[in-house]
Amino acid sequence: MARVEETRTTTYVDRTDEPVQRQDESVQSGTSLATRIVQLIGSIIIGLLALRFVFSLLGANRDAPIADFVYTLSTPFLVPFFGLFNYDPQFGVSRFEFETLVAIVFYAILTAVIARIIGLGNRR
Repeated sequence: MARVEETRTTTYVDRTDEPVQRQDESVQSGTSLATRIVQLIGSIIIGLLALRFVFSLLGANRDAPIADFVYTLSTPFLVPFFGLFNYDPQFGVSRFEFETLVAIVFYAILTAVIARIIGLGNRR
């Protein structure tokens, strides 16, 4: 796992009024690249589901390209949750999708747990 490493440089003026640069120790950030990738993927999925929820709540027409795009991409992430509240697909009609809210919470928790597990392997 790659860690992000940052080197800090401090510039100060010594007694001869000449600027002197000193390189401080490397400082490692707390998150690895793998953790950031997991968080990015989780954020994209959650954002997509949130858009679907808003579109469904406002009754977005599936014939609109953006609505169709969001519904099509988000459906695979919602399939496991369709049986929870008797899912009845209705597009173009305002509907409060409880299963989408449950999926958002589930994927947020899953993302946090996976990122935490990856973070445990990076500790020294």
